[in-house]
Parts: sequence; structure tokens; C-alpha cells
Amino acid sequence: MEKKEFNLHDVVEMKKQHPCGTNRWKIIRMGMDIRIKCEGCGHSVMLPRREFARKMKKILEKHEE
Repeated sequence: MEKKEFNLHDVVEMKKQHPCGTNRWKIIRMGMDIRIKCEGCGHSVMLPRREFARKMKKILEKHEE
């Protein structure tokens, strides 16, 4: 399995879209758990790192430092 490299403030696409209809999520917190925020409605969800890595499809935008 490939190692997915994601960082804080990256915009990612998840395997399932949010009920509001968008599938763009911004990573707003990283640690043992990862908090992501829906770009459409602003709802935020916290997932364990392992579960997030499994449910993430691809990185849409990399955050520039």
C-alpha cells in the first residue's frame, strides 16, 4: 500500500462525499487525530489518523509554506 503524505492545511478528497454535496475537505488539525473541515458547509469532523489515511482518496491542493 502506498504511503499518503498529507500536511496541515492541505485540501483532500475523501472516498465518500459529505451530505452537503461537496467532497473537498481542509485539514485543520493534526496529531493522533486529524480534524478536517468541509469546504462547502464548514462542518468539521475528527478522525483517528489511521482511519483518515484509509478514507482519504487523494490530495487536491498542497499547502505552500
